[in-house]
Amino acid sequence: MARIRAFENAAEIASQGGVAAWGLSAAAKPALVRGPLHLSTGQEAVATGVCAHLGVRDLLTSTHRGHGHTLAKGAAVVAMMCELFGRATGTNQGKGGSMHIADFSVGMLGANGVVAAGIPIAVGAAHAFRIKREPHVVACFFGDGAVNRGPFLEGLNWAKVYELPLLFVCEDNRISATTPTGPMTAGEGATARARSMGIGGLTVDGNDVVAVHDAARTLIDEVRAGGGPRFLHALTYRFKGHVSVDAGTYRDAAEVEAAKLTDPLLLARAKLLAQGMAAGEIDAIDADAHAEIAAALAAAEAAPWPEPRAAYEDVMSTLATRAGATTWR
Repeated sequence: MARIRAFENAAEIASQGGVAAWGLSAAAKPALVRGPLHLSTGQEAVATGVCAHLGVRDLLTSTHRGHGHTLAKGAAVVAMMCELFGRATGTNQGKGGSMHIADFSVGMLGANGVVAAGIPIAVGAAHAFRIKREPHVVACFFGDGAVNRGPFLEGLNWAKVYELPLLFVCEDNRISATTPTGPMTAGEGATARARSMGIGGLTVDGNDVVAVHDAARTLIDEVRAGGGPRFLHALTYRFKGHVSVDAGTYRDAAEVEAAKLTDPLLLARAKLLAQGMAAGEIDAIDADAHAEIAAALAAAEAAPWPEPRAAYEDVMSTLATRAGATTWR
């Protein structure tokens, strides 16, 4: 969780042009992270608690707010930061950026800029496991806004009909972009909709990493045992605006401040102290995470840009062709 928080804080500052606090070459410069940057600050416990139970061969799909999921699944910090910077050494050679980051080497199939679009991808991956009789699971992260889109119904229905090895994780931060989700959601919400299709699940405090960890373990064990899909509804809160340059002034300031009292890192710190861990040891974890991310920032700033010809690689033509016609590649 400390690594995710440090990564998000650094990426936010880099996207705004100020990086002196992280030891880069200037106090102010043009933004080093270009394009939309959606932060998961405040949601670290969900990614951490779930991914603790996933192996390298297990798969994951994410949202446009996917840095935490990617880190928790095991992706390399330097390669991720290089990707945000658009550099050739990024996880996707600088072509995906923040909103479409992926790392197949650790089973992270990709973030996705379209709300709910990761759901059918996860369902397809889980169906492939079933057909191939492979003993792995897929974790599918999505936000509360996704439950009001078509792929949610289609994905859950298909997963249940074929009893796929899939954990659906609704990362409910209570707001869809700039609109509170509650008034826009009919009925009893995400878990009730999953239950209506025969998919069992749990609702959990998404800011309590221990609670998420325990609930995810129970559900993933059931999925691995052949029980079919399960649903985890994690109630959390994002502290930042929709994107890194959004101050989020449309939200009640008192609400945000109250939510920060349940910061996942503060709750985890309190639990560790109660168990006898020294405050200095916890501080050292935070310091190590900060140093790790500072090194990643420096490496990303120094990394090479992609060659122009790389724009023509990894591209698939959908041009209809006839016998003898030229194929575009």
